[in-house]
Amino acid sequence: MTVAKTSPTHAMVLAAGFGTRMRPITDTLPKPLVRVAGQTMLDRALDKLAAAGVGRAVVNTHYLADQIADHVGGRKAPAITVSHEADVLETGGGVLNALPELGDGPFFVVNSDSIWDDGPTPALTRLAAAWDDAEMDALLLVHPTVSAVGYHGRGDFQLDIEGRLSRRREQQLAPFLFTGLQILHPRVFEGMAPGKFSLNRIYDRALEAGRLFGLRHDGAWYHVGTPETLDQVEAIFAAPIHSLYA
Repeated sequence: MTVAKTSPTHAMVLAAGFGTRMRPITDTLPKPLVRVAGQTMLDRALDKLAAAGVGRAVVNTHYLADQIADHVGGRKAPAITVSHEADVLETGGGVLNALPELGDGPFFVVNSDSIWDDGPTPALTRLAAAWDDAEMDALLLVHPTVSAVGYHGRGDFQLDIEGRLSRRREQQLAPFLFTGLQILHPRVFEGMAPGKFSLNRIYDRALEAGRLFGLRHDGAWYHVGTPETLDQVEAIFAAPIHSLYA
């Protein structure tokens, strides 16, 4: 396997969603600016990107966009480009719209509400080290479904011994869920028409080409989807033992 020698220097942070399941908190506050243990979810993601060597991050906005734009305007690293969407473009359309700002090589994409603890090596560093440009168009960080905090879904993927992903079939339980952290290459968007679409279309395209891969996360991952799970995660972060592993 040919391993990438350098880490991506560009990233996309997805921050345009409505956060409807977090209401009433998100009636007046965009979900990326909700605080977990005193720090916004958006800043948690941006700090980890900066630590991974990302110099330029694109943050897309739609719902309560001015709040997010004002917030990131005060950051020094990484340098931020705001990609405002007058009409929400979903995850895939949002990345495609920002593609001119993301460079010519592989780049990180991170959900702004992804909360994770790194293992012995930071997750973004592990993703970069695992990237194989000759084999991959998309590399997703996945986490065991049964140990995800605050998650009650059926999972998303199977992961084979070579690191290739396959979709969960209908009515099936899958051992791994997608964490919201990934590396994508611009070539996987070639020929896609601008507009509203999910990144799932990109994953399906990479899957059909045999170029969709996964990396198992070796730390903790938290699903902050509702006010109740926010309280649950806050309690975990407040526990003294958490600081030993965070």
